[in-house]
Amino acid sequence: MAKRDFYEVLGVARDADDAALKSAYRRLAMKYHPDRNPDDPTAEQNFKEVNEAYDVLKDGQKRAAYDRFGHDAFENGGGGGGPGFGGFGGGFADIFDEVFGEFMGGRGQRQSGRGSDLRFNMAISLEDAFNGRQREVDIPSSVVCEECDGSGGARGAGPTTCHSCQGHGKIRAQQGFFTIERTCPTCAGTGQIISDPCRACGGTGRKERTKTLSVTIPAGVEDGTRIRLAGEGEAGLRGAPAGDLYIFLEIEEHPIFHREGPDLLCQVPVSMTTAALGGQIEVPTIEGGRARLTIDAGAQSGKRFRLRQKGMSVLRSAARGDLYIEIAVETPVNLTARQRELLAAFDEEGGAGTHPKTNGFFNRVKEFWDDLGE
Repeated sequence: MAKRDFYEVLGVARDADDAALKSAYRRLAMKYHPDRNPDDPTAEQNFKEVNEAYDVLKDGQKRAAYDRFGHDAFENGGGGGGPGFGGFGGGFADIFDEVFGEFMGGRGQRQSGRGSDLRFNMAISLEDAFNGRQREVDIPSSVVCEECDGSGGARGAGPTTCHSCQGHGKIRAQQGFFTIERTCPTCAGTGQIISDPCRACGGTGRKERTKTLSVTIPAGVEDGTRIRLAGEGEAGLRGAPAGDLYIFLEIEEHPIFHREGPDLLCQVPVSMTTAALGGQIEVPTIEGGRARLTIDAGAQSGKRFRLRQKGMSVLRSAARGDLYIEIAVETPVNLTARQRELLAAFDEEGGAGTHPKTNGFFNRVKEFWDDLGE
């Protein structure tokens, strides 16, 4: 008998989006599930037909091929989950799983319905990164259902073998020369289903909740540091292990300090007279203290001073980086008439020795121009 159009099987239009496809599949899968229709011999066939249609249409590449070529796109094995293994005897699927299984989460992990790992981005100040601290965060996640204690069954109902995968947790599909193995969509890889699901969680054994967690931020963390909280991710399906929560730290920009690994850089403006005559200034430190710095007479913009062990904490170490103070000589503005007179007098009294860099530069420029004129 010729196969029905997949869109017709799901009862959706050809331009249906992913949400419409998923909604139609869930409704029909519930309607035709063999466990709900033990006396209907056609239910299992209808259930497989619905699964096959959804398996093709939910995949963008498969759907594009089906829209163009129809069922002929899968004539060498079909888009559904048949048990055939072609000429490979199942070997290719096993090798594929061995090679990529760990990267994708592991065979046991997929079959067990382990909860998904979650990611949370946390912004912290530079002071928090230096001192370390305890932070509380609210994480929207899935938690174990209290009504069924995570089993997914109402009134203590136990699981039964999944009819779609016969308890294996996987469905194999052959496409051309390749046999592809995927997690069973009916049981989510557990190999079992709940015939009498818990009403509170719909048989999943988990519910959506926002939980508050305490996160320890160690001193010395850097931007992009990842903190793993084992078992604090999404709850597993029907009592399976929970996933992990990964906190990714983002250190906010500081108004005074710039971080360079374990070291800190602070740019400090210095008056023209202090730079010329020399003197002392006070500079801040990351822990909130002060350090006294001596400026030598004739200091120029860009000169750096190093304060040892005044930088950032080093992760898992008692050591600290250094603090570098870079001075920027500030030209005075909004001068009074008297100040202008004094500066003019200073300029008249100045000789070649007062501005050696300026005089040296323009001497080189003059030589450059003279060479061009010859």
